[in-house]
Amino acid sequence: MSDSIHSPNRVFSGLWIALATPFKDGQVDHPALHGLVKKLGSEGASGFVACGSTGEAASLNEAEQLAVLDTVLAASGGRPVVMGVSGYHLPQMLAWVRVLGSKPVAGLLVPAPLYIRPSQPGLRLWFETIADACRVPVIIYDIPYRTGARIDCDTLQKLACHPNIQAIKDCGGDAHKTQALIADGQLQVLAGEDTQIFSTAALGGAGAISASAHVHTDRVARVLQLLQAGQLQAARQLWMPLLPLIEGLFAEPNPALIKAVLAHQGLMSGEVRAPMMAATPEGAANVLKLLEKT
Repeated sequence: MSDSIHSPNRVFSGLWIALATPFKDGQVDHPALHGLVKKLGSEGASGFVACGSTGEAASLNEAEQLAVLDTVLAASGGRPVVMGVSGYHLPQMLAWVRVLGSKPVAGLLVPAPLYIRPSQPGLRLWFETIADACRVPVIIYDIPYRTGARIDCDTLQKLACHPNIQAIKDCGGDAHKTQALIADGQLQVLAGEDTQIFSTAALGGAGAISASAHVHTDRVARVLQLLQAGQLQAARQLWMPLLPLIEGLFAEPNPALIKAVLAHQGLMSGEVRAPMMAATPEGAANVLKLLEKT
């Protein structure tokens, strides 16, 4: 597949933030969300993902998701916004995709169907059917530890031949597959596991969709810029001190500790929606100590 078909502008590159959704007294805190997006944009974010895993999309109804998306679009300052979608009922997914077709999003982030664990041909049918229905590009969200479905490298390379499937958020935990997809060059490969941002970008990946980059956004963005410029040593010097904090932010189920840090910074409350639990006092104290060291 030629670059002219797939990604002439490499839209899905650089540092994308998988946004947390602020809550206040059980409701989405839209002023906090607006302020967060403006801040992250000013600090070097290339784009934003609304209603992904970090955004607790599973706890938002459709009206809330649309309202979150509208707030992110309004605050993005022209930076591209991707919307997360997920489910397991294909007709419902297609109906939701058509609703989102009225929004000026840059793409949709689509995982495999949850719980079902289809065959590789079934996965191809899922993604290709959704891509056919989309007016914007699809980013495959490869995250088998959440969906239960492993997408083989061969399947991903076949999916890459679809003109509307342009990128992958790589949480597959398979270094060989990551390297093969980067070498193949059809999909823009975005690191989805935050501790693998450096290695993926150093291998030639397009960038990252990161939750931890709510914190030190400018430094993570700079790491990616340096790697793109081939300045490996300078990038490593910026990256290595961040690693303990990045690892610490995921010591409890995400986004509890990210929200704890953002609450400490006065950007939102630490509130999450059940069955998610807010950060433990011990976990929050530990991650704030790590933050002080960076």
